[in-house]
Amino acid sequence: MHWPIDEPLRPHPSTVSDGLAAGPGVWGAGAGPEPAQVDPVVLGALLERHGWRRRGGAAGRYARWTPPGSAGGGGTSLLVPESRAFPDSGDLLGEALVALARCPAPSAREVLVSLAVPSDEIRWRREVPDGPSGAAPWTVQEQLRSAARQMLLAAALADRERSGYHGARHRRQARKVLDGVLVGPAPGGRELTAFVPVEAGRGSVVRLHHALHAAREATDYQRTTGGMEAFDAAVAAGVSRELTEAVIALVHGSEGARIALDWSPAEGVPEGCAACPEPVEFSPGDLPALRAAGARYLLGEPSVPVRITGAVVRMRRSGQRGPGTVRLRVLAGAEIAHVRMVLDEDAYRTAGHAHLVGLPIRVHGQLESRGGFRRLTGASEVVPVQVDEAERDRLMKSLHENLDFFEEACGGE
Repeated sequence: MHWPIDEPLRPHPSTVSDGLAAGPGVWGAGAGPEPAQVDPVVLGALLERHGWRRRGGAAGRYARWTPPGSAGGGGTSLLVPESRAFPDSGDLLGEALVALARCPAPSAREVLVSLAVPSDEIRWRREVPDGPSGAAPWTVQEQLRSAARQMLLAAALADRERSGYHGARHRRQARKVLDGVLVGPAPGGRELTAFVPVEAGRGSVVRLHHALHAAREATDYQRTTGGMEAFDAAVAAGVSRELTEAVIALVHGSEGARIALDWSPAEGVPEGCAACPEPVEFSPGDLPALRAAGARYLLGEPSVPVRITGAVVRMRRSGQRGPGTVRLRVLAGAEIAHVRMVLDEDAYRTAGHAHLVGLPIRVHGQLESRGGFRRLTGASEVVPVQVDEAERDRLMKSLHENLDFFEEACGGE
């Protein structure tokens, strides 16, 4: 089965599950890719990519394909037309899709997923020691899955903005890219494949392609010369602290890791990318350079001047008077979810009164990189902001749910 990369695990509408009753997330009769929507050239390319063997057929008319390996295909054999130029091509494509759905080979499921949702494919492989009977501990599989998700998130962040350290910025938008990603099982915790829909995720996969190669080159440069300059230049390609941490998580505890990309044959090769990208490999010997780069990115990212509009969600101060800490849910001005700041007595009172009447506030300051861009320093010019009735009603509802807390926080003023 294939699941979205985020927890909790749940079947996806593109899942193929032979032997299960049709239901939500399962292809049953009449579900799955329609023969009329399948390009035979794309189907042939996917079969070849996933290790199926071409065993003859009428040249220029049909090709016969069998699953990879001498066993595991359940006797499956597909007759796939070379094009739609022949009267029986639609019937043959329909029969091939039914045979794929019934085939027990894992590669058959992967072909069907790519047909149903045109996707770029990312494959991770970790070299980990064998356990009893060749099995790997459960934690090994979880480590692979977590590192893969970190890497996709880092790529989505870099697609939004090139930065050495993203912190909390852009995370809401980046996570939306991951919503449509499908992953297959990770046999033995060593291999994992992600299918990233082209429509929503092509930009992130292209960025990951460039970033991984840049990280590999920068790591080689550092190991050879001891210099970190290549990591500074690699930020333009999408390398960041988030990416280096993802690679470290992938490699740590293994004998090495490999990441390979394949472009969707239905969409073609993106501009500026190799048609068949070379896999990128990292080893435990690369970890010191990657850790040093991550620390460099964290320390080197400057604070950002911003003007934030946000709704007050928490207020706290030690006494009835004086400065206090305010937490805002960010509505505009910065691509983060929440931010904390210390306000002087007058500004704190303004924030409390604005919340009591259901209004957000606007504030100027510096968004600090320390702590992940979650803290605003030098806060000034705090003023209430008018909003539409729907937003105001929602803010008032939040206030009523926490009325006692805010009365106490505002010190009865």
